[in-house]
Amino acid sequence: MHRLTKLFAALVAPLAAAALSMPALAQSWPTKPVRIVVPFGPGGPADIYARILGQELGEVLKQQFVVENKAGAGGTIGADIVAKSAPDGYTLLMMSNTLTTNETLLANKPYALMRDLVAVAPVNSSDLVMVVSPSLNAKTLKELIALAKAEPGKLAYASAGPGTPYHLAGELFKTMTGTDLLHVPHKNSGEARNDVMGGHVQIMFDAVTAMKGNIDAGQVRALGTTGDKRSAVLPDVPTVSEAGVPGYETTIWLGLMAPKGTPKEIIDRLNSEITKIINKPEIREAWAKQGAVPMTMSPQEFDAFLRRDIDKWAKVIEQAGIKPQ
Repeated sequence: MHRLTKLFAALVAPLAAAALSMPALAQSWPTKPVRIVVPFGPGGPADIYARILGQELGEVLKQQFVVENKAGAGGTIGADIVAKSAPDGYTLLMMSNTLTTNETLLANKPYALMRDLVAVAPVNSSDLVMVVSPSLNAKTLKELIALAKAEPGKLAYASAGPGTPYHLAGELFKTMTGTDLLHVPHKNSGEARNDVMGGHVQIMFDAVTAMKGNIDAGQVRALGTTGDKRSAVLPDVPTVSEAGVPGYETTIWLGLMAPKGTPKEIIDRLNSEITKIINKPEIREAWAKQGAVPMTMSPQEFDAFLRRDIDKWAKVIEQAGIKPQ
């Protein structure tokens, strides 16, 4: 019996030590720079807010948070890099609803979002804005719809790539208006934006946060925002629903994920620090001016949110008749 007791103690001791070390792990982390992978190109909302959040986290946690843009394949390349990274808290993914729509759109991804990654925290959401090239002879949304119906397949809309919120915003618009618009995917939002400003592509849905400066400068013409009410940063621009497509609504949101297996204590600490940052009055005020609405949830709540979003867009994609690639 004494021998069995000693054997049991020998087996349990390492487990107990590991359990006790977990809080210590969270407190000591990070001891080296943390990278935030943005699976999209520079200049888009994910890139902008990853850099803001990285700077704030770096100041609080006394380590550098390095943003790396790994664009391509609608966010799949960057997401796969994170999914295959060590689950040690030193690689994070700044993701958007592009990745939840990809769960339906991309049949042969090298990863599965909810299998290979874990929810950390949401960041914010923002409306999109529908803009057209100033050279296009359409001053209002109704004029654009009439022009599109008069010349089916002639007008094109740019996006940051297949499956992005900008792509699906266009597909939803086509479905709800009965118009035939050509989708022209780009490598990132910046390239798509440049093509619309240059008149090479006529239409684009983009984040209000990223497009406002171009609208103010007269480089594009805003026809409607995509929220359920007018954007605080573009109060003179009607919603798409107001302007001629009743019931139209879509937004873009951002959040952080980590490789599956990342210690819960690190996930919880990240979530806590991000929530504190987002709740800073100066952050909320600055983001409000940009049209971004802060989002705060626990990791468990964010996990449930992601799963609901996957289901939501699966239904939209099916209704739009978009075939998985």
